[in-house]
Amino acid sequence: MRLRSFWLLLTKDCRELAASRAFWLMLIFVGLLVGQGFTTAVRLYSEMSGGGDGPAALPQGLTPLDGIIVPTWGAYDLAATLLFPFVAIRLVSAEKESGALKLLLQFPGSLLTKLGAKGLALLLGWLVAWLPGLAAIVLWKSYGGHVNGPETVNLLFGHLLRGMLAGGFAVAAASIAESAASAAIVTLGFTVGTWALDFVSAGRGGLLQQIAGYTPTAALRTFEHGLLQSNTVAVMLVVTLAGFVLAAIWLHPGRTARARAGWTSVLVLLLMVLSIGGSKLRTSWDKSENHRNSFSNADEQLLKTINSPLKITVYLSPEDPRLMDYEQNVLRKLRRVLPNLQVEYAAGSQTGLFENAADHYGEIWYEINGQKSMDRSTIEEVVLDQIYALSNINVPERQQSDFPGYPLSVQPAHAPILFYLAWPLLVVVFWWVFRH
Repeated sequence: MRLRSFWLLLTKDCRELAASRAFWLMLIFVGLLVGQGFTTAVRLYSEMSGGGDGPAALPQGLTPLDGIIVPTWGAYDLAATLLFPFVAIRLVSAEKESGALKLLLQFPGSLLTKLGAKGLALLLGWLVAWLPGLAAIVLWKSYGGHVNGPETVNLLFGHLLRGMLAGGFAVAAASIAESAASAAIVTLGFTVGTWALDFVSAGRGGLLQQIAGYTPTAALRTFEHGLLQSNTVAVMLVVTLAGFVLAAIWLHPGRTARARAGWTSVLVLLLMVLSIGGSKLRTSWDKSENHRNSFSNADEQLLKTINSPLKITVYLSPEDPRLMDYEQNVLRKLRRVLPNLQVEYAAGSQTGLFENAADHYGEIWYEINGQKSMDRSTIEEVVLDQIYALSNINVPERQQSDFPGYPLSVQPAHAPILFYLAWPLLVVVFWWVFRH
């Protein structure tokens, strides 16, 4: 397909998107959600910064990424889950139900290319919905707040992939389902299923937890922590592309049901192979300003010299807060450094309330080359000392973190007017203009 033909298709899809009331309603709701998240986050951040003329509580822990940007942009996770899919479904289902799809197929180019134009239109619409979130960042800067470029861009990239993933699945659902309502039910069912998988797999280990690490919520969580993982990016891109390819298989009216089922089986098999291959990628980058996802340079250099497999057996239940601390502060960092890390979750119950004393509940065992040691601590330095002792490595000298934190006591001035009044009014005005 020539560039001019593709441009005509893209223009048509953008006009259809602008003609959709669902799109404009999404813009209004996104602005309101961003405003609520931003004003609440600023007030809480101000309180933690000593807003009542008192000292800041643990200033090293006050980071704008955690305190302001992540809560504010959490509105886009909600929008990608409950709002944006319906916009994408409407863009496909409207042509199916009206019969315009048959006319579209007569236009030069393959069906997959035409769906690519729809995907690009959806991407542009998703970026338009970012305007309230970007305005919140600018507003925070105007208050004198700190914004770190790399970790903020990394978070935005995560939300970009999150929106693309939602759009890809919604387009696939709309192509298979007979109506927009059925596609909406399928999309919501998929969303609830990923939530359940993420919840059930917590602290389980094994294949189930590995699969749950690529659910939309879990994948976005890595970006919210300031971590850019090549495997997460690869799997999200592969699944998004598979959604549009599946739509191309099912939207073509000339294919029989057997042909569609056959090509779908091939696509699923290819998706599994590419996803497994993408999940094996080990490269990652810690974009957080306080390096929360990394050990100190001295510790990381020593850990990289350990070539033997490390097995960790954890006797903590999924509901135990110590396991959450251990996952966030130790295991996440170890997985980035040690390629031969094996973690086994050996607790026998969900809460640990009825664990037998003989089951060693609360113990954490470390094993390297047949040598074992046990400790109950989840503190980073203690865990590293255990690993060094098993590897016959001297403990390095550690320095305290010099991250200062960024306390700021300020109120969200002008934010309610901007998000609750100006933005909805602006959306209504533009809707009226496009309508006429």
